[in-house]
Amino acid sequence: MNRTEFIVATAVILFVAFCLGWFANWLVHRFTRVSRSDMGELDRMAQELHEAEEMRDQAITYLQQREAELTNQLAQTEAELRATMDGLRDSRHEVEELRAYVDRMSAS
Repeated sequence: MNRTEFIVATAVILFVAFCLGWFANWLVHRFTRVSRSDMGELDRMAQELHEAEEMRDQAITYLQQREAELTNQLAQTEAELRATMDGLRDSRHEVEELRAYVDRMSAS
C-alpha cells in the first residue's frame, strides 16, 4: 500500500467514524427529546408545587399567629390565677382574723 492509498483509506475510515458518531448522536437526541406534553406536565407540576409552597407558608404563618395568641391567653390566665389565689389567701387570712376576733369577743 502506497502513501496515496493509505491517505484515502484513512480518510474513508475517519468519514465512516464521523457518520457513525453523528448517527449515534441523532439517535440519542431522538429518544431523549422531551415532548410538548411532557413539558406541559412539568409546567403543571411546577405550578402545583408553587401553590403547595404558598399554602404551606400560609399555614405556617397561621400557626405562628395562633401560637402567639394562645401563649398570650395562657399568660393572661396565669396572671388572673395568681391574682385570684392571692385574693383567696388574703380572704382566708381575714376570715381567720375575724374568727379569732369573734372567739375573743364571745369568750369575754
